[in-house]
Amino acid sequence: MAKEFNTEVTCDPKLHFMVDTTNKMKVFERLIERKKYFTINRARQFGKSTSLKWIYTHLNGEYLVVSLSFEDTEDSDWENASTFYHFFCRYMVKAFTSGRTQNEQNASFWKDAQNVEKPSIKDLSDRITEFCQQGTKKAVVLIDEVDKSLDNELFLNFLAMLRKKYIDRDQFGDYSTFWSVVLAGVYDIKSMKVKIRPEEEHKFNSPWNVAANYKLDMTFNPQEISTMLVDYESENHIGFNIDEISQEIYKYTSGYPVLVSAVCKEIDENLDRDWTKDGVLTAVNNLIKDNSAMLFKDITKNIENNPDLKKLLRAISMENFKISYYADIFPVELGRLFSLLKADKHSCAQIHNLIFQQRINNYFIAENQFGKIESNAGPSVYTDKQGDLNMPLIINRFKDLVSKKHNKEDEFLKREGRFMFICFLKPIINGTGFYYSEPENDDGSRMDLVITYNHKEYVVELKIWHGTEYELSGRDQLSEYLDIRHLNEGYLVTFSFLKNKTVQDKPEWINYNGKRIYEAVI
Repeated sequence: MAKEFNTEVTCDPKLHFMVDTTNKMKVFERLIERKKYFTINRARQFGKSTSLKWIYTHLNGEYLVVSLSFEDTEDSDWENASTFYHFFCRYMVKAFTSGRTQNEQNASFWKDAQNVEKPSIKDLSDRITEFCQQGTKKAVVLIDEVDKSLDNELFLNFLAMLRKKYIDRDQFGDYSTFWSVVLAGVYDIKSMKVKIRPEEEHKFNSPWNVAANYKLDMTFNPQEISTMLVDYESENHIGFNIDEISQEIYKYTSGYPVLVSAVCKEIDENLDRDWTKDGVLTAVNNLIKDNSAMLFKDITKNIENNPDLKKLLRAISMENFKISYYADIFPVELGRLFSLLKADKHSCAQIHNLIFQQRINNYFIAENQFGKIESNAGPSVYTDKQGDLNMPLIINRFKDLVSKKHNKEDEFLKREGRFMFICFLKPIINGTGFYYSEPENDDGSRMDLVITYNHKEYVVELKIWHGTEYELSGRDQLSEYLDIRHLNEGYLVTFSFLKNKTVQDKPEWINYNGKRIYEAVI
């Protein structure tokens, strides 16, 4: 059977093209070797279950690795300590009657363990000790999908019990409890109490404070993406520039695992294997328009369920708001937790990747219809005979519409000028081009928009008028950035709120530092 790109279930190297994550997985192997208890907390479709499968597949042998999941538990399993005890025993029986850990003696142990009337968490603790002491291998327990249990006090009690056994093994020996316990889910264990009591002040007191800290970037860099494409090319013999396409995929996805696979899958299955930069861009645009994707549904759900997060994302994505990625406040914590945010070079929070940025922008554009200024004409009006964007015309039409609808004292325009320009631009390039905010260049200055359309790039900087000196600094930033992108022309749009003075009557081309800059003041 030919392999395919996978975006749905846990990856299997026999069935799916996969990034080589061996070096990343070695981090988990070392933690287990050192008897650590730890968590794998990442956003949806970020490789958690695939990581657990790697541990289960590669470490069964030296260790007795037991893989459990709380995904399909019933409410009745969590009614009281007795039902939870029997639920855990049943799961252990199931683990030892199939798969790599199939073992009749271990299965019988957990079957017999169920013959206890009204068992408690203490009884479960005793059974775990008996099981670990009778075994010949170090027992490692993997528990996936712990999110379903985060609002249950019994689960916290279970964790507290494991924590105590972990601490007490210095007294009772390594085989008095599981050698290692690995919990996987979206929410960090320290977020459990937040979810249990959302009406209370947010608290981060961890019921699992024995969990080891470790640093591991589970996104894929371009070199790692190329390992998957090398595998694909060896099977299909297409003949394309693997390094170039790996860089292009990373540009739009920032290495978010499922997005990397999704772009590749779209090209392979729906775009006639167009492994070019244009093919990547088309795949990205198709993904952005896919409202059925569960990952995007999760983004919408998380935005709508968390008003403070929603406010923060809107400020970052639409208003160029700056805040430290490491700020110890709840909205930023959620943004990190859901992998909606990442740190830029200057440790400021930015939207994790360009695909998310476009989806989040689209969400706010659709939500704020009352403030939208949108072109009434189709894209053909704003393109020339070669199909290139006529950016001066776009800027002039936008200027005319804003001038008619808003006045110099309009606070909405001060806050939303950039947002309104995006609203105006979106229907012109929708489905063909792509726009994104360039997070930063080397000196930390920010370019507001980079537009890709018909194989060309257009750089537009949006500023608020703060005087002639500030205008010159805007020209400097724009001309320097044009150098970086090897472009000769750029566009500078400035919003002026001077009450009795017009800074510039008409937009015009100027020559500045060897560049042609089209300036417009609104």
